[in-house]
Amino acid sequence: MTRTDRDAMEYDVVIVGGGPSGLTAAIRLKQLAEQAGKDVSVCLLEKGSEIGAHILSGAVLEPHALQELFPDWQERGAPLNTPAGEDRLLFLTEGGSFKLPTPPQMGNHGNYIISLGNFCRWLGEQAEGLGVEIYPGFAAAEVLYHEDGSVKGVATGDLGIGKDGQPGHNFQPGMELHARQMIFAEGCRGSLTKELWAKFNLRDGVDPQTYGIGIKELWEIDPAKHQPGLIVHSVGWPLQSDTYGGSFLYHLENNLVAVGMVVGLDYKNPWLSPYEEFQRYKTHPAIRGYFECARRISYGARALSEGGYQSVPKLHFPGGVLVGDTAGFLNVPKIKGTHMAMESGIVAAKAVFEHLFKENAGTEVKAYGELIKQSWLWEELYKVRNIRPAFKWGLFGALAYGAIDTYVFGGKAPWTMHHHDDHSQLGDKNAYSKIDYPKPDGKITFDRLSSVFLSATNHEENQQCHLRLKDESVAISVNYAKYGSPETRYCPAGVYEILGEDEGKPRLQINGQNCLHCKTCDIKDPTQNINWTVPEGGGGPNYPNM
Repeated sequence: MTRTDRDAMEYDVVIVGGGPSGLTAAIRLKQLAEQAGKDVSVCLLEKGSEIGAHILSGAVLEPHALQELFPDWQERGAPLNTPAGEDRLLFLTEGGSFKLPTPPQMGNHGNYIISLGNFCRWLGEQAEGLGVEIYPGFAAAEVLYHEDGSVKGVATGDLGIGKDGQPGHNFQPGMELHARQMIFAEGCRGSLTKELWAKFNLRDGVDPQTYGIGIKELWEIDPAKHQPGLIVHSVGWPLQSDTYGGSFLYHLENNLVAVGMVVGLDYKNPWLSPYEEFQRYKTHPAIRGYFECARRISYGARALSEGGYQSVPKLHFPGGVLVGDTAGFLNVPKIKGTHMAMESGIVAAKAVFEHLFKENAGTEVKAYGELIKQSWLWEELYKVRNIRPAFKWGLFGALAYGAIDTYVFGGKAPWTMHHHDDHSQLGDKNAYSKIDYPKPDGKITFDRLSSVFLSATNHEENQQCHLRLKDESVAISVNYAKYGSPETRYCPAGVYEILGEDEGKPRLQINGQNCLHCKTCDIKDPTQNINWTVPEGGGGPNYPNM
């Protein structure tokens, strides 16, 4: 049904998402317009309260794409303050560790340890300086279509809708933004992108996307223990060898250390809690010392796309294109996606810009898909395509295969392995022993709610819950009965809680105000009964320096 109560704004290009891919696309569009002496109006929507508020990554940046975008990035003051130094790869056992050789993909010479949030804030300043209109605090909640089915634009969410779903006294209708071309840069598992996948069959003929959850903390540590540029990755304990994952510890400037863990969301044990595994990791003898007499500053979590080459969907459709992690551009062995996200933004901007000024071009930027396949991004993805799926053989089998794939075949083995849906992998609760996680000590390990507090997460209280169940009964009849309510463990923010167990009347309570927007529930729920939708714009975490 066509809404008549919303105002509309017209642009040449509207971009959804203020991460590295969306901001890079906006910047490059304006650069191309300036070079050609043409006027291109570009608008960017960001659901976070400011650019960078929802951005979370390790992060080590490979500056390849940044150099393409701004050859003078150093003179412009890009916040790349800590050159990568020593690389260490550790295999952890419960009580010890030993050093592994660092694979070539994990070498970081020439890279920088950064806060991706601060980097995006800087990109935002560059974009605004070029004339991009940026609207933070506005969540794109709906895709709009022309009568011929092509994408017309997006609408931001209505404000002032109460918990009952009805307009309140402070109701304000959303705004429509119409564009000649849309660029969707929503990040991993975008809520609008899911709709586009289905409407335009963008995933036909490709593997399911597979994901990981990344959990991260920022600490200020004892200066005597701080080594700017040190990069420590680890595999092994506390994860079992059949669970994909690993940890990172990056020394930034000013005595800051970023520490985190990524756990593949294809794990089978329904009792596993990625959050608790991360807390355990920090107690390892090789790691613990960094955090003694230290101060935890911030906390956050985010899912990431790990499917790579064989899981990339069709990238264009009538009226728009997909870029960045919403398209699945991440190099798993490198544990890096920012350089790829930025490159996809550069390539998309070129294709979209040329399309805007082509006679009888139609509604679909078909050149974008071809240009991606001609870029270094595609070749890089292709060479590492078999590393992640090799973990079906467990950690040791994957390490052995990875060495053969890298050193013998150079990433060009004459086969391509495949992925499966993460949500289909959980086993029955009775087939696995419960995991007895230690209680947090409040010094090095912490409970979820004190962690959520550090994320500065906030949502307007009297709004409809943005975490929707397709069938409320499934939460108990399936999730609780068969899997032991795994959502209470895979959510890193305490959003999902089972009440009434003691009285024999279990029920699921959803604490939507805690949500970090990580999307893990949308991905891992075994019956795909949980649908993550955007809350009111500006809601969610407010990450500083993450």
